Amino acid sequence: MRIATFNINGVNSRLPALLDWLEATGPDVVCLQELKAPQDRFPAAALERAGYGVLWRGQARWNGVAILARGATPEPILHQLPGDPDDAQSRYLEAAVRGMIVACLYLPNGNPAPGPKFDYKLRWFERLASRARTLLDHKVPVVMAGDFNVMPTDLDVYAPERWRDDALFRPEVREAYARLVDQGWTDALRSLHPGERIYTFWKYLRQAFERDAGLRIDHLLLSPDLASRLTAAGVDRQVRAQPRPSDHAPVWIELDRN
Repeated sequence: MRIATFNINGVNSRLPALLDWLEATGPDVVCLQELKAPQDRFPAAALERAGYGVLWRGQARWNGVAILARGATPEPILHQLPGDPDDAQSRYLEAAVRGMIVACLYLPNGNPAPGPKFDYKLRWFERLASRARTLLDHKVPVVMAGDFNVMPTDLDVYAPERWRDDALFRPEVREAYARLVDQGWTDALRSLHPGERIYTFWKYLRQAFERDAGLRIDHLLLSPDLASRLTAAGVDRQVRAQPRPSDHAPVWIELDRN
């Protein structure tokens, strides 16, 4: 079983590239972030024609998350991360898919830091950690996948010294991610590639992709029963090399179906 996460950075403007990637790689489950489309503008029909059942939470201009399942329909569990009923940003979606729980998330960027946006990011991280703990307590297979907007270690950023004060790399954020993983989650890509510099995001500026000046901010965290089934993980870098790409590349894992 192949599960992928992809910050699409505008699902309608990059729909042809998304459909090409789905056809070429055939992932069983896909988490999309940064749809940048209101609820009624999500291209559900096109994705369904491509063989995918869809569940989405849109938002005009910014944010937005979706879960796609090949040949199946995701069964909704949550359309919002618990802990703040006044939070109107579309950043979290949770569904039952193929015998497991899939949590698709788009964690806030948090810049400039310090400031209100950074405070919101830290609060969101706390809410995510609380939900993650609850999911582990259920003792069911769970994958949390998405754009976490954090580089966990120096190995996950091309020039660590330039990012020390950025909201994606400040110690408070890295510590929050470490506490989350320490609940019992496995960072799938890093667990199989412990010493490699592997990036999932490259800015559009200054030929960052061509220079491989990237960041690893898109992650798939696995509950213990899924971690035991992990066989492969990687990044589809070629998608970032195409014309008018997202600034992210899809990240994928493969699980033994048992």
